[in-house]
Amino acid sequence: MTATHAIRKRLEGSLRDAGRAFVLSFASIAGSTVLFILAMLSITTVVLGVGIVTTPHVLAAVRAHANRRRLLAATWADVRIPAAYRPFPRDLRTGITGQVERTTLLLKDPATWRDLRWLFVDMSAGYVLLVLAFALVVYPVEGFLLAAGLWRVFDETYWYGFVPVSDQATALAAAALGAVLLAAGVWAPRPLLRLHFVLARSVLAPTHEQEMASRIDRLTETRHEAVDTAASELRRIERDLHDGAQARLVAMGMNLGTIEALIEKDPAQAKRLLATARASSAEALTELRDLVRGIHPPVLAERGLGDAVRALALRMPLATEVTVELAGRAEAPVESAAYFAVSETLTNTVKHADADRIWVDVHHAEGMLRISVTDNGRGGAAVGAGSGLSGIERRLGTFDGVLAVSSPAGGPTMVTMEIPCVLS
Repeated sequence: MTATHAIRKRLEGSLRDAGRAFVLSFASIAGSTVLFILAMLSITTVVLGVGIVTTPHVLAAVRAHANRRRLLAATWADVRIPAAYRPFPRDLRTGITGQVERTTLLLKDPATWRDLRWLFVDMSAGYVLLVLAFALVVYPVEGFLLAAGLWRVFDETYWYGFVPVSDQATALAAAALGAVLLAAGVWAPRPLLRLHFVLARSVLAPTHEQEMASRIDRLTETRHEAVDTAASELRRIERDLHDGAQARLVAMGMNLGTIEALIEKDPAQAKRLLATARASSAEALTELRDLVRGIHPPVLAERGLGDAVRALALRMPLATEVTVELAGRAEAPVESAAYFAVSETLTNTVKHADADRIWVDVHHAEGMLRISVTDNGRGGAAVGAGSGLSGIERRLGTFDGVLAVSSPAGGPTMVTMEIPCVLS
């Protein structure tokens, strides 16, 4: 039974990977080809002025196409392809002047030219690998059909691979070749699909020097953002203390002074004020606990990220399934950043996704803490100005982490977060 289960699992995995390769092959041959042609036409017409308007939009589509492939590489084959795009300045102007600046910045970015090289590789060698991945599963069926009598419908010799089929004996030889290909097809789709993503990584990933330079720039930027965020958080805490717990404690002190004056003259009124003071103290304590939980949840400090995320899920109004595979604990700042990133992602999902189910997966592999939050909502989520995901991206960036979003119209939405860390 165990052997049968293993064989069935292997066949299901091969069929799944072959199906993924089949679907992805259309993105490779159609999507990459169209984007490559449009990008070349747009860039070559920059000198005519037309490309200044079209290039930013075309290259944005190219980057979205490449980022989608990065996400699939991570989720389907556990192949991490870093994105090292240079950020645009915050004070980028609008109008035609802004278009010229944007186009210039894009064309000076080495990542743009890596994307274009990848488009060419993806629509050629990358496409061939995908075709092989599903052809080894599908093509053997033709050999079996020929042996079953399909060869009779052909008036001339029919070539199946390198086997010329003209009678029943050669049709059986074609079936034998099909059986060999099918045996290969049971094992090949997964390695071929992974090889496709490894090939993409070899073209898309920056060199070590480029990656280090980009990382330094990004850490410098996120350090300033972290300082600003910390200052803003301190102001929020001060405001919450002043307007909430502190105000209640002051009011409670005034009530106690009044009670002291009334306790002999009007015991009934003093008793009512004591009840009010007791209620105020309970409310102040609740607000202090909520404030502390917002700074660093006790369950996170005591039981770690996995249980803290499970506790978050229990408070969600939607059905939320959590899977945690952690062999230890990360450093406290990393756990805190991951916890609040998940919390904000779940909050955004509840507010905007129109979903009825959420899946959260937390695991650690190859020195990376990986978290994915998936919902079955309407999709359309994106990282950008005014998006809650931008705040999550900045939070992760403080620890050299990355955020990837896959959210086609109609859903589902998958938000993937990665933070480099070591568990202890």
